[in-house]
Amino acid sequence: MGKTRKISTDDVLDAAERVVVRLGAVGLSIDEVAREAGISKSRVVYDFKTKSGLLNALVERRIRIDRERVAESVRQQRDSDNPPLFGRLTAAGALTSDSERAVALAICAASSHDEGVQAQFRQCTADDLTEVTREAKRPRASLVAYLAFYGLTIMEYFDLHQWSEVERAGLLQDIGTMYAAFPEI
Repeated sequence: MGKTRKISTDDVLDAAERVVVRLGAVGLSIDEVAREAGISKSRVVYDFKTKSGLLNALVERRIRIDRERVAESVRQQRDSDNPPLFGRLTAAGALTSDSERAVALAICAASSHDEGVQAQFRQCTADDLTEVTREAKRPRASLVAYLAFYGLTIMEYFDLHQWSEVERAGLLQDIGTMYAAFPEI
C-alpha cells in the first residue's frame, strides 16, 4: 500500500497561481486547480467551497506575503524619518516577477465581480494609508509620496510599464527625495 500524499492549503494555492499564470483569470476554475494540484475536485471544494472562496484565499495569501515582506523592510528602516513609508520604498526595490504580475492581473480581473476580494483590497489600502500617515512627522508629504509609490507599483503589477532595475531604484529614490522636499501644509 502506497503512502497518502499530503497536500497543504498552500500547495493548492500554489497550483491555483500556476493555473492563473498559464491560463489567466478566465482559466481559474476548481476543476483546473484540482488537476494542477493532482487532487480531487472535492478536496478543493472542501477547502475553499467556491471559486470565489479560492480567489479570496489567493488574495489573503498575497496580502500576507506582501505584509510580511514590508514589515521586515519597515523594521530595517526604523531609524528613518518615516519607517512605514521608507520600508515600503525599500521593499519595492525588488523587481516584480512575471508570476506575481500574472496573479495580480488575474485577481484584479476576477475581483471586479467579487465583493469579498474588493473589500480585502479596500481594507489593505486603508491600513497602508493609516500606517504611512498616522505617526508621520509630515503626514501630507507621506501621503503624496505613498501615492507616487503606489502608482509606480500598480503600473508594474498591471504590466502597463516595466522599468529596469536601475530606473526603478532611481524612481524610488526620487520618491524619497520628493517626500523630503515636499512642503508640509
